[in-house]
Amino acid sequence: MGDKARDAELVMTSFWAPFFLVYLGGPDTITAYSLEDNMLWRRQAITLVSQVFVAIYVIIRAWANKAINFLTIPMLILGIIKIGERIWVLRSGSSENFKASKLLTPDPGPSYARYMEEYNSKKEEGFEVMSATLVEPQVVPRISFPVPANAKIPDAASLQCAHTLFKTFNQLFSDLILSIQDIKNSQSFFRDVTYNRAFQVIEMELGFMYDVFYTKAYKVYSPMGGVFRLISFSSTVIVFLLFVIVVDKDAYLKDDISITYVLLDGAIVFEIYSVLILLNSDWSMLWMSNRKNAMVNFLYKAISSIPLLLAPNRRWSNTLGQYNLIRYCLKHKPAKCGAMQRFLFHYELLEKHRYQESEDVSDHMKSLIFEQLLEKLKSVSDLKACTELCDCRGDWVLKNSKCPACIDKEKRSKQHQSVEADFDEIPQNPKCIYELNQENLTILQESVEVEFDQSILLWHIATNLCYHSDWNTSPDSVKASNCEASKLLSDYMLYLLVMRPIMLPNGIAQIRFQDTCAEAIEFFEERKSISNENQACLKLLEVNTEILPSVVKGDRSKSVLFDGCRLAKSLLYLETQKQWELISHVWVEILCYAATKCRWNHHAQQLGRGGELLTHVWLLMAHLGITEQFQISKGHARAILIAN
Repeated sequence: MGDKARDAELVMTSFWAPFFLVYLGGPDTITAYSLEDNMLWRRQAITLVSQVFVAIYVIIRAWANKAINFLTIPMLILGIIKIGERIWVLRSGSSENFKASKLLTPDPGPSYARYMEEYNSKKEEGFEVMSATLVEPQVVPRISFPVPANAKIPDAASLQCAHTLFKTFNQLFSDLILSIQDIKNSQSFFRDVTYNRAFQVIEMELGFMYDVFYTKAYKVYSPMGGVFRLISFSSTVIVFLLFVIVVDKDAYLKDDISITYVLLDGAIVFEIYSVLILLNSDWSMLWMSNRKNAMVNFLYKAISSIPLLLAPNRRWSNTLGQYNLIRYCLKHKPAKCGAMQRFLFHYELLEKHRYQESEDVSDHMKSLIFEQLLEKLKSVSDLKACTELCDCRGDWVLKNSKCPACIDKEKRSKQHQSVEADFDEIPQNPKCIYELNQENLTILQESVEVEFDQSILLWHIATNLCYHSDWNTSPDSVKASNCEASKLLSDYMLYLLVMRPIMLPNGIAQIRFQDTCAEAIEFFEERKSISNENQACLKLLEVNTEILPSVVKGDRSKSVLFDGCRLAKSLLYLETQKQWELISHVWVEILCYAATKCRWNHHAQQLGRGGELLTHVWLLMAHLGITEQFQISKGHARAILIAN
């Protein structure tokens, strides 16, 4: 290869350098793959900036005043813009900077030194000085939920409400706390909407939050961002056309020309994709819903006419993971695991995912969660009492699971001091849990007072056994909505315990789960006749559990298999409708407890993995005031001097 050919190849290579900067900048839809990427923004910034200097160095070394050298300049500027945007967004999405952006202006309060100077001055003048205190209440404006100007935009009203709430409640994702007025504002909205509307707004709000941590949308989707997109797209197209028209192709190798066309075409597709995503984003729809004119209507019609954008913007899969202990133990087959697999935990990882399933979140489940939260809200007198509801994980449901006749009986027994005389007046259908004997009541109460992971396993086993028991006695009962919701929530909470333990409170969940599975596998292997889940559950219910399992087993093994059987037998004493109502309400409360105890960063981490129902429930509870992240602010204490 001669010097001329070598120089031509070097010039062409320098033209490629800016394209790598464009691709390193990444698309608008993905900036960070995890929260850790945002936290390490300084490291990534150093890496990306060094890539810019390398590209500039290559361009300078290969400069030969040829047409293709001049085409390199606009592409270099475009690459620097892309790199700059990514660094800016990574920095903004880091927890430290996001939290700093939410902090209010520093407030030193009334000057204590000036007050004391005045106090001493009055005292030296011979006055008898007294101090009175006047509390200046903190003024927090009420949130006004705007009415969309353009009703043609799909879900425009929900988008407006979600964005309004997002601007306040994004503080939850930065370890900051809300004011009482913030809570009251959101309560005023969620108390008057349906469960579908509530979950839709929560879904949109979390969509905005996802954009903060994982995409460029929060910073770039703005009028200025639109100008940048227009400049970048037009620059790429112009460079492509000039390359086709101006550059002498015969001076370069055919392979190099082919690679250049691929890079140019890729950059154009890249820009078109970014524009399409921008047009179909919630941010664009929000912007259009605030405006009503011919231009906006034309833009929306143009967007709607593009086939790629006709698909709905799915913010969440609307599914929840499922994991069933009985099914896992029946299908589990021990396998030989090599040293390398043991070192990499390869086998354990595959086994976990092998038994994982997913189901759609039903409308009844959303209604069940929303209605129970509203019922809890009605039971408290003030917002401070709402924090106590965060610690309930089944005990509130058990305490309030009384039929009307039982409540009347209690009132009459207090008046006449004769509980025994009125006992027969309680109707037998539906049964109240307080009709159970003391032993069964104790089993129910203890099941929600043990360690949280143990409580999940107990109720998961009991739910499965009750489900299959009713399947055999009255198959239609398991088709009831409360029964289906209970089964889904039961398998979902076990899924969190096995696959997402970091989202649950600390404990020995893994040890307790594996010990319970070991005992179940041993039990099933000893009974060769068991071939399906239904038979397995019935065989477990046949075991006599009069003696506490801990008396027989001690505490070395953490298995709760037969403790779950005891709980199931206690629940089966109830009438079927009351039984599944109780079980479903307990599971909702367990879900809510887990949601409030999960740290914000773990909720945010799951947004990057498709989202979790747990996160939606956590944010919904915060909107209703059932949260510990708020303060009661009384404002500044204004001291007044009274001189006599």
